[in-house]
Amino acid sequence: MLQYPCVIALHDPCSTFSTYAFSCGRGPLSDTLKTPSEQVSFLHFPRPFKNPEYTKNSNRRTKNLKTVLTQEKERERVERERRRAEKEQAMDVDHEGAPSSKEDDEPEDIPTYASIEAPPSLLPQRRYCDITGLEAPYTDPTTGLRYHDKSIYEIIKGLSTSAAKDYLAARGVNPVVK
Repeated sequence: MLQYPCVIALHDPCSTFSTYAFSCGRGPLSDTLKTPSEQVSFLHFPRPFKNPEYTKNSNRRTKNLKTVLTQEKERERVERERRRAEKEQAMDVDHEGAPSSKEDDEPEDIPTYASIEAPPSLLPQRRYCDITGLEAPYTDPTTGLRYHDKSIYEIIKGLSTSAAKDYLAARGVNPVVK
């Protein structure tokens, strides 16, 4: 026979809320008295996504970014020296006619995340508003200042020529105001 859980509300005269209990048909009702927070808690359910045999490695220590980068550079330096020594040994007089290996054909500097240099972008350079720093699709013809929208253009119209020159100098443009 199936027993469906039922909710029983018990009122304590000393408290301002009712205490709820679920009765599953197992054990006495006093064992199943739970507060609302205990009713919605999932702590007693098994967690199949956790490995029960997992133990945290207490010997593992965290490293900061500077330490990790230093160790990576040192590892790269040691690898370059090892390859250089292998090349010198291959070029030694006693080993005449030694076949070249694949490592000799590779470039000397292997790119890493820290050493990659990207070529210049093929896209046009983005233009930013000299006042707000937002993207600027417009340029004032009299001052040469770039602006984002109509409200910024009204501010630019009210600027003196010396202030406009200061904004252009901040951008790194030769300030020529008409």
